[in-house]
Amino acid sequence: MEIYISDEERKKCSRVAYAYGEFFEKTDTIVVDAGRYGFVKLQYYTFPDGFDSVVTYTNSKEMFEDLWQDWFADQLLSLVEGTVLEELEYEEIFKCLPKEKQKEILDKQDYFKKKSELS
Repeated sequence: MEIYISDEERKKCSRVAYAYGEFFEKTDTIVVDAGRYGFVKLQYYTFPDGFDSVVTYTNSKEMFEDLWQDWFADQLLSLVEGTVLEELEYEEIFKCLPKEKQKEILDKQDYFKKKSELS
């Protein structure tokens, strides 16, 4: 039987999934432990077809960065929903935000890193 994720990475990925748990509760994203295959991110559920996006992780840092990008995009889009800024790229939206809001968003990345115990 082939193993695709080490025990150490399994623990790290589990902490990353836990750190982003509050984000999962608010969106249609879930991360599940797939045993020897790693962790799987499932997104965009539709009945009866299931999930439109499935991504497998065996590296906690890659998983963290991908979930960070999802969280970042979700935050930016929720801030500009229904405005002309909605048409901009994420980085452009971010630059349009007040400095205090930019700092608040970036501080959240540090929060997720500490919560997941990643350096």
